[in-house]
Amino acid sequence: MKALIVIDYTKDFVDGSLPVGEPAVIIEPAICRLTESFVENGDFVVMAVDLHERGDAYHPETKLFPPHNLRDSEGRALYGELADVYARNSERIYWMDKTRYSAFCGTDLELKLRERGITEVHLIGVCTDICVLHTAVDAYNKGFAITVYEDAVASFNPEGHTWALGHFRSSLGATVLNSQRG
Repeated sequence: MKALIVIDYTKDFVDGSLPVGEPAVIIEPAICRLTESFVENGDFVVMAVDLHERGDAYHPETKLFPPHNLRDSEGRALYGELADVYARNSERIYWMDKTRYSAFCGTDLELKLRERGITEVHLIGVCTDICVLHTAVDAYNKGFAITVYEDAVASFNPEGHTWALGHFRSSLGATVLNSQRG
């Protein structure tokens, strides 16, 4: 059994307060195509979406990044066509707030996967070398098989993006695929 985890593909991360920019815009068709495909196949699909509070001086990211994905902000909305994909399929997609880089940290993600007998996670979204990477490391440490779609992940750091794709393969044993070629 497999699950798709769509990580942080929001307005703030694409073209908002902490923008990946053009690399994130380019992956939109692959993100939407993969999300719809997993939904249509009946697989478990998770929208793992960063959530921050205004004025939270204690969160570790406060010193590293400008405010982003703030509760009830427009920047926290899913970006572009993914918002429509979610709206059409919201009853079949699990929305999950996360407050740390990893979608596993402080959430019920592992429980939701285990109760469905899921052994394989497929990861897409942003940023390749931050939230996707930390989610992949936690998935590896919890014994899940990992697939990352190189045409459906992006970062504002090109070197970090390339390094993370190599790290997925060499250190986490992940399968790295292009969604168009398999």
